[in-house]
Amino acid sequence: MTRRTFVAGLAGLAGAAAIGGLTACTSTGSGQTSVGPRSAAVAEAERARLVAGRSTVTARLTPRPVTLDLGGRTVETWAYGDEVPGPLLRATAGDLLEVTVDNQLPTDTSVHWHGLALRNDMDGVPHITQDPIAAAGSFTYEFVAPDPGTYFYHPHTGVQLDRGLYGVLVIDDPAEPGAYDDEWVVVLDDWVDGTGRTPDDVLAELTENGGGMDQGSMGGGMGGSMSSPLLGGAGDVDYPHYLVNGRTPDAPYQFTARPGQRVRVRFVNAGTDTAFRVAVGGHRMTVTHSDGFLVTPVTSDALLIGMGERVDVTLTLDDGVFPLVASAEGKQGQGRALIRTGGGVSPADATISELSRQVLLGTDLVAAEAVLLPGGDVDRRHDVVLGGSMSRYRWTINGRTFPDSRPLPVRSGERVRLRFINQTMMFHPMHLHGHTFGLVDGGARKDTVIVRPMESLEVDLDADNPGQWALHCHNILHAEAGMMTTLSYRT
Repeated sequence: MTRRTFVAGLAGLAGAAAIGGLTACTSTGSGQTSVGPRSAAVAEAERARLVAGRSTVTARLTPRPVTLDLGGRTVETWAYGDEVPGPLLRATAGDLLEVTVDNQLPTDTSVHWHGLALRNDMDGVPHITQDPIAAAGSFTYEFVAPDPGTYFYHPHTGVQLDRGLYGVLVIDDPAEPGAYDDEWVVVLDDWVDGTGRTPDDVLAELTENGGGMDQGSMGGGMGGSMSSPLLGGAGDVDYPHYLVNGRTPDAPYQFTARPGQRVRVRFVNAGTDTAFRVAVGGHRMTVTHSDGFLVTPVTSDALLIGMGERVDVTLTLDDGVFPLVASAEGKQGQGRALIRTGGGVSPADATISELSRQVLLGTDLVAAEAVLLPGGDVDRRHDVVLGGSMSRYRWTINGRTFPDSRPLPVRSGERVRLRFINQTMMFHPMHLHGHTFGLVDGGARKDTVIVRPMESLEVDLDADNPGQWALHCHNILHAEAGMMTTLSYRT
């Protein structure tokens, strides 16, 4: 039995211990009963989301081994189709989605619908909300998409996200004014698969060697070379490639438009270990949404987008050819795309001044009044202490690694405050499944938020979606090394 198999087995046992396997309700041994993914409360919450006259949107995803061209570089990897990102899925808020996953991988998999406040038994976390989808097996996810916004889908199985297994899900707002001429989806990624190592190889090197690894290919905030003035320790792996819409900078993805057009751009950071600083040469961007929810519009030269975050912007295009640059924050490389609105030669140098001007983080944004959490007293508080180091490559929540971390109990109807306390020298993009939260200082509605080194950050959420929900760092390497727990509904 390999270490990875052993950890996977422990995860299964932890899920069973936390929620009684995948049953409806289970005693926690403390006089309370946990609300499992198959409980009546989960079914009732889904019924409340049903909209009269809704449409049903069907799709099929087929994860399988493929050979991909990343732009002059051919790699063997896993993907949902013949391209990366996978198929764009689209529905309208209130629609019912039915997505069948036909697993043609040589191992188990799952699909998590990142950012959606959907029903618990469709959240796609093996051993917590569902059984894994076995090799040669299939599973149909069926759920109402309640909130408009930019989301994405990916496995919640090992480090499979660090291959080509991701795609974007757009939930349209039927009341969207549509005050733009075009819409672009821009997916950012860090890439290692098929370049001599797999993501599993990288994780094994980190867990086995920790801070003693080859710093020429990896580093870290705990004594490594990757650091950022905005984020501190900026990652553990200096990836060989950084992609924009599945392409390397040598053969960049191209967008075409006309001068003067106003474009909505949906940015998604699907990377594993890399925050990206994003800018468009010769342009400023107006941020309109963060993690799917409206913000008070603010204009900036550049954005800093953590793993798992999504940011929507608008920009009005000038005449010419302009680079869209996604610089790997604190690392050496960058991803690049081109925007072409007229004649001209593609810029040979992707160094643009906008990257060193005003930079906005998700924590700088303020929720629009329409999506502010309603006022109310806090009923329950939880500290979420983030710990760990590169030397042992052990990342913890409240001093424990998953699956031994203690769940955070809540009850339906409570206003819950989470205080993230980062006691490490690295940033952690913390992601909560099945909910959005409001930043106590600033107020933006989000499901993924950067917690910077040696800082604390408080968020409020309404416990209105019963079940067992993963809470973890969206640096997937950190999550796999233990930085994960559950928000656990109890009766």
